[in-house]
Amino acid sequence: MNLSIFHNPKCTKSRETLQLLTDRGITPKIVLYLQTPPTQKELSEIVKKLGIEPKQLIRFKEPVAKDLGIKASDKRPDAEWIKLMVENPILIERPIVITPTKAALGRPPENVLELIDS
Repeated sequence: MNLSIFHNPKCTKSRETLQLLTDRGITPKIVLYLQTPPTQKELSEIVKKLGIEPKQLIRFKEPVAKDLGIKASDKRPDAEWIKLMVENPILIERPIVITPTKAALGRPPENVLELIDS
């Protein structure tokens, strides 16, 4: 199965999601997105696969969000939200499990089962 996971080893949910996959015999490509952030195009494609608005993928409780002065109530173009996440990957909600056609946010980890059970 062609799967990748945007993974942060320090994140409990990210570790749990990775474990859920490996327990099912799936070895995803691990993308340490904090070290290797996605491009704007890649992140736009992921958001599309998730079926959400870019703003819904932002971790507004991160100190960086406060430093940048961004809030969930802000009105910005989608491209601007994407750019903020690419430039500050800590803002990207995690983990994200991605297939060639779909993606799921591992919050809770069981959300990703729809990708592998379908």
